[in-house]
Amino acid sequence: MSQASEKTYVFDVTTANFEDAVIKASLTTPILVDFWATWCEPCKALSPLLDKLAAEYNGAFALAKVDVDAEQQIAAMFGIRSIPTVMLVKDGQVLDGFAGALPEGELREFLGRHLQPLAADEGEVAEPAADVEAETPEGAINRLQQAIAAQPDVPGLKLDLAVALMQAGRTDAAAAELDALPANLSVDSRAVRLRSELELSKALADAPSAAQLRARIEADPADAEARDQLGVRLLLEGDPAAGMDQWLELLKTQRDWNDGAAKKRLLAAFTTVEDAELVGRYRRKMASLLF
Repeated sequence: MSQASEKTYVFDVTTANFEDAVIKASLTTPILVDFWATWCEPCKALSPLLDKLAAEYNGAFALAKVDVDAEQQIAAMFGIRSIPTVMLVKDGQVLDGFAGALPEGELREFLGRHLQPLAADEGEVAEPAADVEAETPEGAINRLQQAIAAQPDVPGLKLDLAVALMQAGRTDAAAAELDALPANLSVDSRAVRLRSELELSKALADAPSAAQLRARIEADPADAEARDQLGVRLLLEGDPAAGMDQWLELLKTQRDWNDGAAKKRLLAAFTTVEDAELVGRYRRKMASLLF
């Protein structure tokens, strides 16, 4: 894979520079992270296309290359299961991504959903969206079910339905719709977020109240299960910072508890919390403990 090229828009990432080059840098410039390996033939096809687009976009994003064999901790942090995989990181969190070596046309379509070359839109100001009446989750479910009946071969509608079902609190139905999605939607940012929300929701099944969990932790600060459940409850009940603090404490004191559950919970939280600044801050805190 290429070393730094096309001015400074393409560079290699290691554990030593990950926090500065990806997490902190993404607060000002979106970072496209390319996970690859030397033995991966599709990676060799994708790499020059990404390099070309990085130059063409003229600094609208930076392209970070991660050799998954050499940097296994970074790959694990992003939950990489196959390569090539590409993730777009903005404001300290994953905004979108895809797996596989997409052709140039699809790469341009992917980038175009989030970015524009700097020279193309310099000085332009986006018009504010018109106000529209908010749609209820149940209303969205009815609308989407009708749309799917009319267009059953449009997979995006089924993902929209899964999200609406989750918003309505129908977790079992949301999970069923999510599991039925085609493979090419598995890395869609909304699908990733929904899966994380479902996993977190499962952790609250038969869980004690927040007050009971706090009492357990006060009696035994090493009660990892109580701390984990309290983190989930706080996150889902509207206090994400306090919830993530519980997992940071576990990461400090009992990193390996329950097969590294604290790190998994934090990664799930990063995909569900909408406050980009908060997510960026807690990504940096996690990175400082891991690297």
